[in-house]
Amino acid sequence: MRTLYDIQEEYEFLEGDERYRLLIELGRELDPMPDALKTDATLVRGCSASVWVYPTGDDEKLHFLADSNAAITKGIVALVIAAVQDQPAETIARMDIAEALAPFDLKNQLSSNRTQGVPNMIALVREHAARIAASA
Repeated sequence: MRTLYDIQEEYEFLEGDERYRLLIELGRELDPMPDALKTDATLVRGCSASVWVYPTGDDEKLHFLADSNAAITKGIVALVIAAVQDQPAETIARMDIAEALAPFDLKNQLSSNRTQGVPNMIALVREHAARIAASA
């Protein structure tokens, strides 16, 4: 998976539909999430599309699997995951993920329908990380 910095560099040079295409491409690059992990427990609440996030790994290197049934939403999930992927759980739990995503200006680039669940995605990722960090 690309780093958030690499994605941001590319994103800044694109406009309109090209940005949508990049988000769709990012969603396709996510590690596959087995259907068995797409449960009520991994479902992100408040998203207009179905979004699932599942942590794997341990407190030293937390790796997330994620998926969505909508292509652009899946790309947004990929951005959130790119901000935290393979970092220590404690780092993720304390990270200001919304600030890391600020350069993408998602609220002005996408419809409110597509971005309404972003805070919930971020909260779920941070909650998973905090739980794993606390149990270490």
